[in-house]
Amino acid sequence: MRGADPRIVLGLHRSRHERRLLTSALDLGVTALDTSTNYHAFRSHQVLAQTAGDLLPNFTISTKVGYFPGRDGADHSLNPARLRTAVKQAAADLGRSPDLVFLHNPEHSLREATVHGPAVLRQACIALYDATADGLCGAWGIASWDPAPLTNLVDVTCPKPSVLMIRAGLLVGGRTLVAAETLIKAWDLRGDSVWGMSPFGGSTDASVWDRVDPRVFLRDSNRLSRVQAAFRTTYHLPRVTSVAVGTDDPAHLSDLISALDGEVDEQAIREYRRLLRDRSGVSLPEAP
Repeated sequence: MRGADPRIVLGLHRSRHERRLLTSALDLGVTALDTSTNYHAFRSHQVLAQTAGDLLPNFTISTKVGYFPGRDGADHSLNPARLRTAVKQAAADLGRSPDLVFLHNPEHSLREATVHGPAVLRQACIALYDATADGLCGAWGIASWDPAPLTNLVDVTCPKPSVLMIRAGLLVGGRTLVAAETLIKAWDLRGDSVWGMSPFGGSTDASVWDRVDPRVFLRDSNRLSRVQAAFRTTYHLPRVTSVAVGTDDPAHLSDLISALDGEVDEQAIREYRRLLRDRSGVSLPEAP
């Protein structure tokens, strides 16, 4: 698949990590997995290796570091030594080096911005940059649920991530969209360097999908369902080439793959961005 083509990454956030899902994904042509050290009660990597270790060489695997087991469930840390150790442990548990390691929600520890914020983010990024240079992973990136706190912390001394993953789609608010596009511009990221996540805001069963019809954003609107149309539109808000989506249902995954052939109406997207700007009071630039 060409780099400019829309691509699906199978996300394992709420997944049961069943082997049948991974075999079905491969049969459907989905060859990218995204997980995290804290998924599946901090056992995602081990369970993947145990249940489907023989299948993992067929996938590119991205994972995330930043959350650690804590007394009350999970602690977040940007300590460079802990991050490096987590990358090493991920490789050991998976039985192979991850192709991509994300710094997971750095804003969790940087939300209360201080004069030290840029230095803290920089040192965390350097830790993953060094881990990549040392062969502990293939590349590194940043996955951010709320990128707004990061926009004032990035400077020229901060290493540039290979990939930025942010929320995308029709349920992303104007503030988040502006922040994501600010980071994309600051790091001059294009093409395969920008991924989306959470295309349905958590669930395809949410009542919002009964109240709105995302097919208005497609030129061939009659061919796809509302859920399929919402998914296809996700690649344009903001503009991304890969979207991580979680499911345990191979049929749902197949439906989303079919949606990739839908043709998005760029003018409708521009109109929506104008409406979002007027409603939220934020300035939305032309899409990258």
